Amino acid sequence: MTGSPESPTGGVYVERALEASIRIGLVALLILWSFQIVRPFIIPIIWGTIIAVAAYPGYQWLQGVMGGRRKLSAILFTLFMLLVVIAPTLMLSGTLVETVRLLAQDLTEHGTLTIPPPPETIKSWPLIGVELDSFWSLASENIQAALKQIGPQIRQVGKWLLATAAGAGFGILQFIFAIIIAGVLMPCAASGDRIAHAIVARLAGAERADLVELAEKTIRSVASGILGVALIQSLLAGLGFMVAGVPAAGFWALLCLLLGVAQIGIILVLVPVIIYLFNTADTVTAVAFLVWSIPVGLIDNILKPILLARGVKTPMVIIFMGAIGGFLASGIIGLFVGAVVLALSYELFMLWLNPVQTQLSSGGDGAGSGPVNPSG
Repeated sequence: MTGSPESPTGGVYVERALEASIRIGLVALLILWSFQIVRPFIIPIIWGTIIAVAAYPGYQWLQGVMGGRRKLSAILFTLFMLLVVIAPTLMLSGTLVETVRLLAQDLTEHGTLTIPPPPETIKSWPLIGVELDSFWSLASENIQAALKQIGPQIRQVGKWLLATAAGAGFGILQFIFAIIIAGVLMPCAASGDRIAHAIVARLAGAERADLVELAEKTIRSVASGILGVALIQSLLAGLGFMVAGVPAAGFWALLCLLLGVAQIGIILVLVPVIIYLFNTADTVTAVAFLVWSIPVGLIDNILKPILLARGVKTPMVIIFMGAIGGFLASGIIGLFVGAVVLALSYELFMLWLNPVQTQLSSGGDGAGSGPVNPSG
């Protein structure tokens, strides 16, 4: 038989298949090995790339002011980002870590909490005032009796809080590293742009080079429209918490950041704090915090529609869905990845649908006036 292993032709086939298998195995091993080496740096590199893309217009402006000095501009811009972003974060995280540490220590070591007596004005609250005052008083006197049935769950929460406090410092260091990576990448923007266009040309064709620009604009719109607005709100709210003397100001500011990113709204934090201040602080402090909280809580309704759709032809609802879906699936980094992936998928789908739209617009004879703009 011509194709049998004993024949010359069969032997060549076996030799070629064996050689191909060895090469494929070596390439797979090399890829796996490389992935294991760079795995600790993947998240900081992704974050650094996102920060570099989002902040590149500001870097370009600084480079123009510095007379085109790329490296010096990158160093100054990196120091500026560290000062503006990390300094407030460290100020708020300091109180957050200390609060979480003390709370977790009470929960894990004693299985209890030290709760102050309730304010006298709570009894006058409608509907829930009497019951809330009774439970609060019992918890302040003997919390073991009030929380006896959920003691094991409280200890589990304490362990989780300890893990959160331990990871807070690592997260801050990782973000600092990402900002430094962004400072290294920004002077190399031209090379990165060529690589991105080469990848898109290999995957979608040279005529779809606009997908690179779409990805850049999507990252910038999400950074400013969702993460930027949430960061501004949380920093302003945290500043109000600290000035008003609210306990655990860093924790509530971080909660505001998470609620703002998740598009739930920081009103869920501001309203209880306002009620707390009106019952524990002096009238001037409570009223001042109320006046401060109104614009802080509503500023996202003004900034978000403006920033989220700025410079992007893709419908805002697509970017918004991608950002929120990515956040639910992969955390904060999913905000950007999800928005970019869904925006690119939408554009590719409209490109695939474009011939059908053209045919329909021409009555089915293919003699239409031209392709329909996918972005409307």
